[in-house]
Amino acid sequence: MDQHFLVDTSAVALIADTVPVSGRNVLEIGPGGGILTDALLSRGALVRTVELDRTLLPNLERRFAAELASGQLEIICGDAAKVRLPEFEIVVANLPYSISSKITFRLLETGFESAVLMYQLEFGRRMIASPKDTEYGRLSVMTQTFAGVEMVIELPPASFSPPPEVWSIVVKITPHEPPVPIADRTVHAILVRELFSHRRKTIRNGLRGMRSIYGDAAVTNLITTLPAEMLDKRPEMLSIADFIDLSNCLSALIA
Repeated sequence: MDQHFLVDTSAVALIADTVPVSGRNVLEIGPGGGILTDALLSRGALVRTVELDRTLLPNLERRFAAELASGQLEIICGDAAKVRLPEFEIVVANLPYSISSKITFRLLETGFESAVLMYQLEFGRRMIASPKDTEYGRLSVMTQTFAGVEMVIELPPASFSPPPEVWSIVVKITPHEPPVPIADRTVHAILVRELFSHRRKTIRNGLRGMRSIYGDAAVTNLITTLPAEMLDKRPEMLSIADFIDLSNCLSALIA
């Protein structure tokens, strides 16, 4: 399953201490050998783990027999992108890199207080990127619209066994309300997707490409109502609030 288990004990301690977990319901995705599970349990967390690889379960059950018996730990076998998730307040996870985006947005839709998640470095940097950064894009906008994201630590391949070919990054995610109310979240998501799918085009030309989705009249009316300063920019120049304002204007025209 292309698994890489975290073995850096200093990194484990830092991750486990990023947010207070004592007495809290913590969802851990991908416990692997249980090194982070152990750190969370030792800090008083009530841990609910989701593990896809059934071959890892016997070791986890032996290692944490007492915590399983007491109810401090529950092990769920399944795909975290699909399985019914238990109740949780905090998430701590070394996410499978191939489905990082899918799981992240599922967690955001489910709701939580805070999350400490590990990603491939390139993916995490795109989540954190600000307007005008070369890495700022669809992922940056869609994440930061609904949450604050900050880096905790970057980890080299040597922090894992076996070592992956890429560096990793741990980020802390704290959900919040959008900076501006969003009239239609579907319209907003489509607008962000379409504009960044042609990121070298100006906003004017990017909007014109959306005529097949929302019709010529609505898109033309939107373009005529926007200031030239906005229309001449490229997507990476827009703020989170700018994207919401654009989508709200479009929503009003297609309502």
